[in-house]
Amino acid sequence: MKNLQSDLSSVFRLNIGGKKFCTTTDTLTQREPDSMLAAMFSGRHTLCQDSDKGYVFVDRDGKHFRHILNWLRDGVVPTLEEYQYSELLREAEYYQLLGLIDGIHAVLNEKKEVDEFRTELTRTDIIKCIQSEKVRLRGVNLSGLDLSKLDLSYVDFSYACLKNVFFSRANLQCAKFRDVEAEASIFHNATLRECEFTGANLRGALLAGACLQSANLQDACLVDSSLCGADLRTAHLQNADLTNANLEGAVLEGANLKGAKLNNANLKGANLQRAYLSHLNLRNTHLEGARLDGANTVGVIR
Repeated sequence: MKNLQSDLSSVFRLNIGGKKFCTTTDTLTQREPDSMLAAMFSGRHTLCQDSDKGYVFVDRDGKHFRHILNWLRDGVVPTLEEYQYSELLREAEYYQLLGLIDGIHAVLNEKKEVDEFRTELTRTDIIKCIQSEKVRLRGVNLSGLDLSKLDLSYVDFSYACLKNVFFSRANLQCAKFRDVEAEASIFHNATLRECEFTGANLRGALLAGACLQSANLQDACLVDSSLCGADLRTAHLQNADLTNANLEGAVLEGANLKGAKLNNANLKGANLQRAYLSHLNLRNTHLEGARLDGANTVGVIR
């Protein structure tokens, strides 16, 4: 290793968690002069670079660093999926990019206002609806509504837009969520026993502590979702996408995970007794402390 002195070229090669970038001192220091990046590359500090490849290494996930650089170059908040803004926000907070943090919050607030404006029903409307025996809210836009703690059992939400809806502690037993758009919705500690989620988009949803016994989640997208401590006994998870999902401590006893995607899923301490795991690729799945007694692991890739 050799010291990288401040009087060298203003072009820097960066290795952010294994992803390579090339930029300049001006880009790193001018727009956000009080940031950690500006301090690092201002010339006031001695940095070290790899003598062979010439890269300054930063031990951080490089997934969103191109958005960081584009913000520093242009001052424009990128257009992203909603769940990705929370990831970018964590990086902006780490690098102390106050302007980007404010910009992300402004975008999220604007999206929330638009969703609320477009919502077709209010919480009061929903309460009135559930007084009737069979409630069908198929295809309705309920984005951003607070439906927490309500008794919504047997309600048909199929094909509805439920982005950012709060269902915390709601009773949703036997409700239908077939093909819903429920990205980033909150089902914390909700009762979802025997619910129908076939084909649902639950990317980034919070289902921690939820009761999902015998729920049907076939073909559902659960990427980046949180199912910590959830009860998924005898749940149907065939072909579900659980990439990056957090199932730490979840109960999956007797669950069917045939064809499920579990890349980088966290199943630490999970109960997978008698679960169907045959021929799954578990090479990048975190299973420390998981219980696999009686599970079908024929052909599992480890």
